[in-house]
Amino acid sequence: MTALRRVPRPGEANLVEARSVSREYHLGPSVVHALRDVSVDVPHGQLIVVQGRSGSGKTTLLNLIGGLDEPTSGKVLIDGRDLTHMRERERTELRRRRMGFIFQAFGLVPILTAAENVEIPMRLVRLPVEEREARVAMLLQLVGLGERARHRPHELSGGEQQRVAIARALANAPELLIADEPTGQLDSQTGRTIMTLLRSIVRSEGVTAIVATHDPLLVDLADRVIELSDGQVLTDSSHRGAPPDGGDERAPPPALFQPPRTMPSEEAPAPAGPPRGAPLSPSPPDRGPQPPRTPLEDREAPERSPYAPSRTPLEDREAPERSPFAPPRTPQQDDDAPERSPYAPPR
Repeated sequence: MTALRRVPRPGEANLVEARSVSREYHLGPSVVHALRDVSVDVPHGQLIVVQGRSGSGKTTLLNLIGGLDEPTSGKVLIDGRDLTHMRERERTELRRRRMGFIFQAFGLVPILTAAENVEIPMRLVRLPVEEREARVAMLLQLVGLGERARHRPHELSGGEQQRVAIARALANAPELLIADEPTGQLDSQTGRTIMTLLRSIVRSEGVTAIVATHDPLLVDLADRVIELSDGQVLTDSSHRGAPPDGGDERAPPPALFQPPRTMPSEEAPAPAGPPRGAPLSPSPPDRGPQPPRTPLEDREAPERSPYAPSRTPLEDREAPERSPFAPPRTPQQDDDAPERSPYAPPR
């Protein structure tokens, strides 16, 4: 896998530093304290999960780190540069070239193909066409969607759309990935697949990723877990999980980067034949115990062979049996009156 950017050397300064950051929102006469004196250091090349209940301040912290919002007090530094002292144009340029954003709702342009969505950030920095096309192909291959490049978002599953969003976030070789609930609209299995993909990218490309999530099942894939509660840091602990497959953690997830194995078709076993010496003709079907037949039933319909085809209602009605209690017919009656149709109404 080709690296997107340089891998940082050990001992380098933290990529992100948040120092005593607070953020307050005024709603009429009341004040909402979204963050209260939060300090966080993020080194290079780690996958960091920020977790907490809804309203704990996860999204606010990510917005401050990404330069999308400004703190009420404190400061945020990206590679030593203070975001609070930058102009808006400088922050925009920093986001374009050194950050990548992944959103819960994917944020893909519906009328563009997967490749065209990935290409958008490269157009904004005026990357040459040849380099854009090569990088788009490489990124889609990186997230396992090389064969889906010409598909539009409505032709992709939710997990595939999120992988396109990850490829788009990596378009300009960022140093920092910021993902706000990237698995919030996915089922648990697909969500774990997306987190495994992010982990493999952090390992292989040297990218730093900060992911906000409330799903405890995804925490074991992180290098570090920061838990927020009511706008404050509740816990901050290293949590380097084992590689999902127990192997090399730099290896990409097999389910995403390798084609599925084709299982050989299993032939159905041949039905067992009759035992040696058994008769070849089929045995009559077992009808189970039957009630005794009356003499009238025996005269109306003689016993049919079990191998004879079943009679239709029309056959049963063609020649009804005369009642055994009817008087015998004379030759005069047979000559004077022809046989009545079995379908004629009774006299």
